[in-house]
Amino acid sequence: MTTTIYYVGCGAAHPGDFLYDFPEGHDFWLLILTHTPAEIWVQGSIREYPANCAVLFRPGQKIWYRACSEQFVNDWVRFDSDESYLTETSLPLGVPLQMPDPGYFSKLFQLLATENYFQYDYRELSIGYLLRLLYNKLLEAARHTDRQPDEHHLLELRKRIHNNPGYAWSVPVMAESVHLSPSYLQTLYKSAFGVSCMEDVIQSRVRLAKELLVYGSQRIADIAALCGYQNVEHFSRQFRRIAGCTPRAFRSSAGEAAE
Repeated sequence: MTTTIYYVGCGAAHPGDFLYDFPEGHDFWLLILTHTPAEIWVQGSIREYPANCAVLFRPGQKIWYRACSEQFVNDWVRFDSDESYLTETSLPLGVPLQMPDPGYFSKLFQLLATENYFQYDYRELSIGYLLRLLYNKLLEAARHTDRQPDEHHLLELRKRIHNNPGYAWSVPVMAESVHLSPSYLQTLYKSAFGVSCMEDVIQSRVRLAKELLVYGSQRIADIAALCGYQNVEHFSRQFRRIAGCTPRAFRSSAGEAAE
C-alpha cells in the first residue's frame, strides 16, 4: 500500500472573493478543514456551512466551495493513496462534517505537514498513521451528526479540566471561559458528556489524587492542595465518595498490593 502527499496547507487565509471550482475534480484526494464559514456545493445545491467543517473529496469528484465572509481560512491536504480504508470507504464524500474537536483535527494537518517536509527515518510510516488518524476522526464525526453547536468549546473546557484538575474550578469560572450562562453551561455539559461539569472536576481530582497516593511521597494534606482542595476533610469526603475508601486506606492498600 502506498500513500503520496502532494501538499499540506495549514491556516491558509484567502480574500472574501475566494472561489475553488473544479467541476471534474482532481486526480487525487483532497481533504479540507474550514476555519471560517463557507458556501459549499453538496449533492446538487449550494448552501452555507459553519466553520470547523471537514470535507473529503475523492478523485474525480466535483469540488466547489467559496468564501462567504471577508475572509476564508482553511487547512487542506492533497494526496494519493491506495489504502482500502479509503478506496472502499463508506464515509459520505464531498459532504461537510462538523468536527467536534477542530483544534485537535487541525493539529493533525500541522503534524502531517512536518512529516511530509522533512526526511525523517520513519516518514512514510508516520504519514500513513496520521492520515489514518485523520480518517478515523472523520468517521467519528460522521457517526455523531446530532452534536450541539457549542460542543467543541465544551470539549476544550473538558480537556482543560482533565489536564489541570487542581485549578480553582467553579461553575461561574467555567461558564465565563466558554461565554455561556452558568445554567446553560450545566445543561449543555451534562447533555454532551453525561456528567455535570463540577462532578467532572471532582472525578478528575480523585484520579490525580490516586496517582499521587500510589506513586508520590507527598503527605495527604499536600496531595489535597495539589488537587485543588483547601482543607483535607473536604478532600477526604469527596475521595471516599468516588473511590469507596479514605485516601489513607487507598495508599495503604496500594502499598500492600505492590509487596
